[in-house]
Amino acid sequence: MPIQHVLTNERVPVKIWTDDVDERSLEQLNNIAKMPFIHHHVAAMPDVHLGIGATIGSVIATHKAIIPAAVGVDLGCGMVAARLSITANDLDEKSLKKVFDQISRDVPVGRGQHDDNRVLVAAAKPFEAGLKNLTDRHPELLKTFGKFSKWINQMGTLGGGNHFIEVCLDETDQVWVMLHSGSRGIGNAIADHFIKLARKDMERWMIQLPDRDLAYFPEGTEHFGDYIEAVHWAQEYALQNRQSMLELVLSALVRHLPPFDVTTEVVNCHHNYIAKEHHYGSDVWVTRKGAIRARIGDIGIVPGSMGARSYIVAGKGNPDSFCSSAHGAGRPMSRTAAEKCFTEADLAEQTVGVICRKDKGVLDEIPGAYKDIDLVMANQSDLAEILHSLKQVVCVKG
Repeated sequence: MPIQHVLTNERVPVKIWTDDVDERSLEQLNNIAKMPFIHHHVAAMPDVHLGIGATIGSVIATHKAIIPAAVGVDLGCGMVAARLSITANDLDEKSLKKVFDQISRDVPVGRGQHDDNRVLVAAAKPFEAGLKNLTDRHPELLKTFGKFSKWINQMGTLGGGNHFIEVCLDETDQVWVMLHSGSRGIGNAIADHFIKLARKDMERWMIQLPDRDLAYFPEGTEHFGDYIEAVHWAQEYALQNRQSMLELVLSALVRHLPPFDVTTEVVNCHHNYIAKEHHYGSDVWVTRKGAIRARIGDIGIVPGSMGARSYIVAGKGNPDSFCSSAHGAGRPMSRTAAEKCFTEADLAEQTVGVICRKDKGVLDEIPGAYKDIDLVMANQSDLAEILHSLKQVVCVKG
């Protein structure tokens, strides 16, 4: 389905792939479009919903400037998935419960991290020099993040919120492993540090903004280069974090399921990130805040909620979306609202057939708080082609 809604203002239009968008999100999108360095237009995916400063589900191309809060604080957040050689016939409820328990033991979630004797030093070591360079120039990062060693202990950990690990079955009953996470506490600390610096710059230069969270760094200014370096460090850390967790999950499955191989190339893609790309005749910075890159040939992952299907997709390279696709179902309902609106009985009903937590602690992640993933996919049929549909049988929440 093509673009369903277009906002116009004095600068550039906003192209939206849904007519289901609330007034506050529309206001955010208009505020972004008013910024003087926005390139050509702003794109909003069909999972668009309210964010901080910039709308989640937005794709923002900028000339010679970056808005740190636009990408947000979970730098490099994204997905990884792999298809295995075993099928539904190799699974039973007893073994899947063991898998759930094993993953829960092997992969720290929430604020948890690996003990010193389980730290994934080999995976973390390549990032040490780059982080030292950053902290030498920005020693405040150490205070923000706490102990310098924590980022090593958090390599291979899930985090909280909507992060998850799943065992799924595809349309042919083939088994997949899929997980969602980012750059953990160190990425959050980096983002928070530079967002504050951008706000201070705006105050120092007396620049008026439609929203203080749209504070930006122009190219050539004091902090621009450091921010780009820091973001790319966090994005690479996030990629490795997901890869390390995937290896831990596969090791957990080996202990309780029949022997298997990984039968397809692992898909590891960001959906909260910044990249330099060429669009509409210009080299620009592209911020995808809750969107995946979907050029022709790009393979991506679009997850649903913990009770709904997810999709492996191939990009169609649509220039109107800056070659992007939705990153998931999106949640129009806040966590607080979900906890007030639903009960544990609702959660159990909406996750029937899934081995997962069904207690009050994950009520904020109930499927009813999310948009209909199948409607999201229908609304972006011109952005991505569905290759596989996945339905979870095990879900470990952050």
